[in-house]
Amino acid sequence: MRDKAAIRGEAEALAAVFATAGAVPVEAPLMLSADTLLDLYGEDIRARAYTTDDPDRGEMMLRPDFTVPVVQSHMENGAEPARYTYLGEVFRKQPAGSGRPTEYLQLGYELFDGTDPARADAEVFALFAKALNGLGLRAVSGDIGILLAAIETLSTTEPRKAALRRHVWRPRRFRALLDRYTGRADPPAGRAALLDAVRKQGVEAVIAEAGPAVGLRGSPEIAERVERLLADADTPPIGAAEAEVLTEILSLRAPLPQACDRLWDMTVDLPGLTAAVERLSARIDALAAAGQEPNDLPYEASFGRTTMEYYDGFVFGFLADGRPDLPPVATGGRYDALTAILGEGRAIPAVGGVIRPELVYRLKTGEGAA
Repeated sequence: MRDKAAIRGEAEALAAVFATAGAVPVEAPLMLSADTLLDLYGEDIRARAYTTDDPDRGEMMLRPDFTVPVVQSHMENGAEPARYTYLGEVFRKQPAGSGRPTEYLQLGYELFDGTDPARADAEVFALFAKALNGLGLRAVSGDIGILLAAIETLSTTEPRKAALRRHVWRPRRFRALLDRYTGRADPPAGRAALLDAVRKQGVEAVIAEAGPAVGLRGSPEIAERVERLLADADTPPIGAAEAEVLTEILSLRAPLPQACDRLWDMTVDLPGLTAAVERLSARIDALAAAGQEPNDLPYEASFGRTTMEYYDGFVFGFLADGRPDLPPVATGGRYDALTAILGEGRAIPAVGGVIRPELVYRLKTGEGAA
């Protein structure tokens, strides 16, 4: 059985790095309101949360993560700048037979500071690099903000942009939508026949012909959905040049400065990228000023697209490449939009990350290695 005391001791040693940087230790409730918080997590976490009903408080869940409740607390009571650290158990369902723990320690650091976001990004990354130094981990970075800015620049309708933004964190669904919006793939089977019938007979006649409604959606909602499908079908495809640039952005993998240079080149075709690339360039300078070597930090455009959906800017991770049996040892990123949601419109630039102390312990002891 894994030595829980040793793992907690490892966690406390890591936490000391954050405390030395001025982080204030905070706690979060073990049980959180699922009604207000569950939708803020990514699809993966929502599917793996332990939920229950409370007669007085409604649907509740065991804490799957610290960041969201820490942000909620800060937006209610905190002042800027603020640095927090935390250490405690989180709970997530795991696939049957996977052997992955359903309960484990999570250690984190969160920084709320709007004075210089690039410097804040660099501070958080450098602290994690310091805490994890000597473990032989590979650092990787990305930028969800680049992808969101690229979507915003597309010459297409707002509903199509909204669909692409919504599925940034679901790469396969995103690719299927992009292929359809560019005309490289046909719409789902049956949709063309449905829309052809609606054009000939009208939406009310088609709904009536289908018989009584089954399920929660009534005829007005179904009609509205069909009208949206008709409008989308009549929308011209996204231009080939724009689609090519977006595809290049999604596949970009290079050392951070080289990736930035390539993105600058892309602003010629997508000028709406300029502000996001400027932020990336400023982050590179800030990382260098914080003692990090940007040329040693890979940029992978799709990194972070299958983790927390609240990240909307810089993302990073520390991976044990020699241990494919282990998930990322640490991950983090910027989540400015999350603070606006929990602050009811009042946003505070914020960035943070988490470490799995158990994985650090396993790497140091060689536990589980082949």
